[in-house]
Amino acid sequence: MNRACLAKNATELASSTKLNLHEQKQHASSIRPIKNNIVRMKTKIFLMIAAMVMLPFSSCKKDSTIIEQESIDLADDDAVSDAVYEDVFNTADNASIILDQLVKSGDSKSITIVTDSCPTITITHPTTGIWPKVLTVDFGTGCVGLFDNTRSGKIIIEVTGPRMDVGSKRTITFGNYFFNSIKVEGTKVYENMGYNSNQNLVFKISLTGGILTLPEGKEIERSFEHQREWTAGLLTRNIWDDECLITGSANGVNINGVAYTNTIMTALQWKRVCLFLVSGVVKIERDGALPVEINYGTGECDAKALVSRGGESKEILLKYRHRSMWKN
Repeated sequence: MNRACLAKNATELASSTKLNLHEQKQHASSIRPIKNNIVRMKTKIFLMIAAMVMLPFSSCKKDSTIIEQESIDLADDDAVSDAVYEDVFNTADNASIILDQLVKSGDSKSITIVTDSCPTITITHPTTGIWPKVLTVDFGTGCVGLFDNTRSGKIIIEVTGPRMDVGSKRTITFGNYFFNSIKVEGTKVYENMGYNSNQNLVFKISLTGGILTLPEGKEIERSFEHQREWTAGLLTRNIWDDECLITGSANGVNINGVAYTNTIMTALQWKRVCLFLVSGVVKIERDGALPVEINYGTGECDAKALVSRGGESKEILLKYRHRSMWKN
């Protein structure tokens, strides 16, 4: 083969080689997006799997049921409200018992309540009939009385009939009344509903416009509709064996401005001899959060309650003073 042929063949070979390389580059450039897509798909699948694996952990963190301070504060404000207005019930009921005794004896003069240390009860007759009567329980400028609590001002009770008469009512208002430096306002109405199927006397009790004002000016709002079933001590001469079961619901706003509803899930047990409620469960609900429950125990006279939210619980101590006043 001569040089010309060799040159021609070499030129054709080079041209062919260049063409093949060009075709390979085109082929490579055509499959590169496919490879990139495969890589991106694999990456997406990996991230999806990772997200699915991490989801339970992130969800648990987001929906954590650890009891935060806001829930403790809400439960505490609710418990303090119950304690203050239960004390009002105790005072008003004691006064009603004494009134019934005085009516039987025909006496209506001012007296000192024997179950407390300092208030006087003044009985007045707004009409010429026997009923209604107005009881004014006056604690004056302040005194330490039942359960070592300090009260001042007046609890005013309008009574339509004897305590044990079905349909009789007691309407309670306040005259600059303070309980342990907390100003107490609102209107409470007690109505005798008669005996239930358990042969226990039941009272319907409502609170409207309830406001507790703390010394620093913050307020707790409170309203409720309760039924109170007398389960022990109603007909005995000793008031300290009295016991009741309380059912119903409440609503309010705590000092942080959080609105809530309160539903009694298990009847609350009240014993006059005890400082606080001794058993029962209350559920507290507010927007945007898991419910909080307060469990008052199993019947013992103590100051303990258990606050629960989801799977977490914390014990609190019940007090007649707001937490902002504990150091006072």
